[in-house]
Amino acid sequence: MKKELYENSKTYTIEEINSIVGGILNKVEENIKINRIASPVDADENTLALAFEERFIESLPHTKAKVALVPLGVSLDNISTIEVERPKLAMMKILHLFYVPPDAHTGIHPSAIVHPDAKLGNDVSIGPNVVIGRGAVIGDNTKVLANVYIGKFAEVKKNCLLYPGVYVGDCIEIGNNVIIHNGASIGADGYSFVTETPSNVETAKKEGKVGDDATQQKIYKVPSLGAVTIADDVEIGANAAIDRGTIENTYIGKGTKIDNLVQIGHNCIVGENCLIISQAGVSGSVKLGDRVVLAGQAGIVDHLEIGSDSIIMAKSGVTKNLPDKSIVMGTPAIPRKEFVKQIKNVKELDVVLKEIKKFKKDFDSIRESLNIENVEV
Repeated sequence: MKKELYENSKTYTIEEINSIVGGILNKVEENIKINRIASPVDADENTLALAFEERFIESLPHTKAKVALVPLGVSLDNISTIEVERPKLAMMKILHLFYVPPDAHTGIHPSAIVHPDAKLGNDVSIGPNVVIGRGAVIGDNTKVLANVYIGKFAEVKKNCLLYPGVYVGDCIEIGNNVIIHNGASIGADGYSFVTETPSNVETAKKEGKVGDDATQQKIYKVPSLGAVTIADDVEIGANAAIDRGTIENTYIGKGTKIDNLVQIGHNCIVGENCLIISQAGVSGSVKLGDRVVLAGQAGIVDHLEIGSDSIIMAKSGVTKNLPDKSIVMGTPAIPRKEFVKQIKNVKELDVVLKEIKKFKKDFDSIRESLNIENVEV
């Protein structure tokens, strides 16, 4: 990792680091000072080597590091170790020690456009080319980096961080401690349209076929009068899009983490502490319970309800409601155990086909010996 990322970091003793992660310290050498973290291959004498996987543990006898963070039960003679039960959790705590926040302008940058009726809290940072609309409210200690747009009557509460290029639409409500990454769109109009007569999609759903003549149909936009409410401690990834509701607000629950390139449609209600992974798509009016995991490239059909603690695996296509604690995969999504069973059955078909071909060969031989004609297998 580049030195510049550590320019404001301090040096820690291994005793200080161990007290933070709550591990088991096995010292080989005294007075070790740590000012960076890295893999064993990239480590020097002042580096805490992270060795969670077997391949990194195997490289520890050859590292220049004097101390390593390792899973429980890993102890070496040539290097001090800090053993921890949950290495990734310990890594998170250590990364916070060395984390350097992005540079933010002190006060309001001269190029920013802040409406006279907007209200800014204490210690707010407003970066270059930011636009803040009429009646918008920005809470204490919030950082709004370059080229962010915040619409009229939007509210961004305390201790938030909006990275460059974020769009926050009119009347959007964003809670405390929210992080929104580059290029995310919060509050674009919902994808909602209607035709004067039943559309091809409506006819196909009802009758199982496309209508006779839709050539003259005109598609009308349904205005989005609702907004978006983002609860506290939410993080939204780069280029994610969360659309405003038609009448009621689209809602994202407390503690939910949304990855890059995620689409959440109008009128959706997302529960608390959900994990929504890259390129997942949630159609309009879907309700997700608490702690739902929606893996990469999974999709959910509109107007469905997904129970709390459910896991929707990667590339799944959900077409019906799911009860609590469901684990589904495939398209259309089915319970994981059933999906695995089907895959096993498909693999066994090869064996069955070989047996059938063998049986047919034997039957043909018998038929020829008995001079039986016109019998097919």
